Amino acid sequence: MDSGAKLTERSAGVLLHVTSLPGRYGIGDLGPEARRWVDLLARAKQTWWQMLPLGPAGAGDSPYQCFSAFAGNPVLVSPELLVREGLLRRGDVSGGSARVGRVDYPRVNTFKSRLLGRAFERFRGGAGRALRGGFEQFCRAEGSWLDDFAVFMAIKENRPGVSWVDWPKELVFRNRGALDSVRRDLRETVDRQRFVQFLFFRQLDGLKQYARRKGIRLIGDLPIYVSGESADVWAWPELFLLGRDRRPTSVAGVPPDMFSKTGQRWGNPLYNWPAMKRRGYAWWVARARAALRQADLVRIDHFRGFAGYWKVPADAPTAEHGRWVKGPGRELFDVLRRELGGLPFIAEDLGVITPDVEALRDGLGLPGMRVLQFGFGGGAENPYLPHNYVRNVVAYTGTHDNDTTAGWYRSLGRTEGGAVRRYVPEVGKDPAGALLRLAWSSVAAISVAPLQDVLGLGSEARMNLPGSAKGNWRWRLRAWDHVGQGMDRLGEITGAYGRA
Repeated sequence: MDSGAKLTERSAGVLLHVTSLPGRYGIGDLGPEARRWVDLLARAKQTWWQMLPLGPAGAGDSPYQCFSAFAGNPVLVSPELLVREGLLRRGDVSGGSARVGRVDYPRVNTFKSRLLGRAFERFRGGAGRALRGGFEQFCRAEGSWLDDFAVFMAIKENRPGVSWVDWPKELVFRNRGALDSVRRDLRETVDRQRFVQFLFFRQLDGLKQYARRKGIRLIGDLPIYVSGESADVWAWPELFLLGRDRRPTSVAGVPPDMFSKTGQRWGNPLYNWPAMKRRGYAWWVARARAALRQADLVRIDHFRGFAGYWKVPADAPTAEHGRWVKGPGRELFDVLRRELGGLPFIAEDLGVITPDVEALRDGLGLPGMRVLQFGFGGGAENPYLPHNYVRNVVAYTGTHDNDTTAGWYRSLGRTEGGAVRRYVPEVGKDPAGALLRLAWSSVAAISVAPLQDVLGLGSEARMNLPGSAKGNWRWRLRAWDHVGQGMDRLGEITGAYGRA
């Protein structure tokens, strides 16, 4: 994609988060199975692998609630690659074999933490000598965020279950002497946190290079907000709307919509946009650069929040009583374009979209999103119906927030189900396949389907249910059985509709 230009070439891809890959260790990772997935994408004539955010997941194991907007998730580090580099022995990884269909996060977190700790001890003891220069260079290059993150996570590890706003005041307010004491007293933990980040980005860079050689490009995901329980808010409190006690005065969310009757109270602290502006939006520039280090094209989640965002009182239990507030608008993106040399972004423009949001998106030339599952409530003018698409959009059968297409179709009422059947008469035989063909045959420059839809899986394979705090983000493949057949069918459709 020409950075900042409209999409022109027809292409296609699959949405699959790294955690959903199969493998021996209870969760997908950046190792050999990820490369096998890249091979399958290439065989199926795909161009894009779309992922969810890759940061260290916090509350509810959500990739949209991370401990850092810059760091990587330690549980995605591949044990097999650590064995190959001499940081672990085969016997170290034997206890993690688990080809299960759901991620057991407590078990996985404990297992991976033990392995990464052992790898760090081996590294300190002289193993992996060839990595030393790279590690030192990484620490220098990423120090602007890495140092604060490592200290933040070291303190959290030393005070398990305690939010940073409840730490001793000298740590909450980042007293220099107190932080120096942490760096001295918890030096080993701080260094381990840095080392784990080095391992993550080393493996991610290797995967990106492998994908590029196979003709596969990555679509990343940049959440508009950061978690309140993050190193970002702790280290840069002046950039967020916080009270004197460092707690949010207002939080993010969205008003009632098709997903929730009471709206969604996300709880993330809101940005202090005037303070961001005074600093030349430097934090956002750094964050965008970090996202583009991980991917070739980045989906900006909740794009409408840059035109106007829903401001919810921090003490409100739901998002019903918020209000719209004007966002930074084009000014921010003009800075990003200048600093990045372009705007390689997809605007997630779902939900309550007003003319000012459309004007911002179109004025910047950013492609929006069209989700087929949203197309059948209303009349022929529904913008999610393919006959209303324009070229500069990305068409999806569904996203990580939707039910699978098979599950969605089975749950439809008489009216909406009838609308689907009138528009796609063959839908009853294979709902996911019918909508996939609809997306691939559309004028949209890029078409994407979750792997669950490529395989025709039901609601048991749903990734996330918006508004629910538990049980999400856990779906994964048990094995590669039958995946190749589904990908071969996808390859035939991709070729037939000129997206190869």
